[in-house]
Amino acid sequence: MTDRKAQLAGNLAKVEERITAACTAAGRKREEVTLIVVTKTYPASDVRILSELGVRHVAENRDQDAAPKAAACSDLPLSWHFVGQLQTNKVRSVVGYADVVQSVDRSRLVTALSKEAVRVEREVGCLLQVALDAEESGRGERGGVGVGGVEELADLVEEAPGLRLDGLMTVAPLTGPYAGRQRDAFARLMDLSTAMRRTHPAANMVSAGMSADLEQAVAAGATHVRVGTAVLGVRPGLG
Repeated sequence: MTDRKAQLAGNLAKVEERITAACTAAGRKREEVTLIVVTKTYPASDVRILSELGVRHVAENRDQDAAPKAAACSDLPLSWHFVGQLQTNKVRSVVGYADVVQSVDRSRLVTALSKEAVRVEREVGCLLQVALDAEESGRGERGGVGVGGVEELADLVEEAPGLRLDGLMTVAPLTGPYAGRQRDAFARLMDLSTAMRRTHPAANMVSAGMSADLEQAVAAGATHVRVGTAVLGVRPGLG
């Protein structure tokens, strides 16, 4: 085993222990939570090692990094998630490899994703990114739709050809009423998920929690956690 593979295997084991312990504490089964490894800034060689170690879901937030990496790893049994703010001029590229776009937050993006998905005859899963730092129907500092805009956007995705409404995503906000209150933020996302599933019952995915706060996300009921640094480490020069 190479040094890097041993390092990643050890880190994965520690993250697995944390998720398992969080599930036990919350009275949940371990299989209720899916780990998505955020591989941004890391090379395709690391993605290949992660696949060898059993990882099946990886995430990227910049298309210019993700597109060549996904192409280099196209032979691997991976689901690719796009989690960054997505500009419409990048939609064609992202739809080429992303199985799920977790950052859907405006109608114009829904239209662009739908058009491209139909063109290439793919079905793309969509999560609505909820901004808990935004005004009721505004947008958040790091993207996302305000709470008041969730229902309308969900209906748009549901009706859009080529798209599949999978659920909701959020990032713990740095400002606003939920700043520093990750557990409360994630609980709010779960409330929104429960409400949305009354009209969109299949949209049961809840993506929340990262390296620092995955336990709070699992406790709140998240189905997917997005972990980067705890698995891959901090790259030199990136802070």
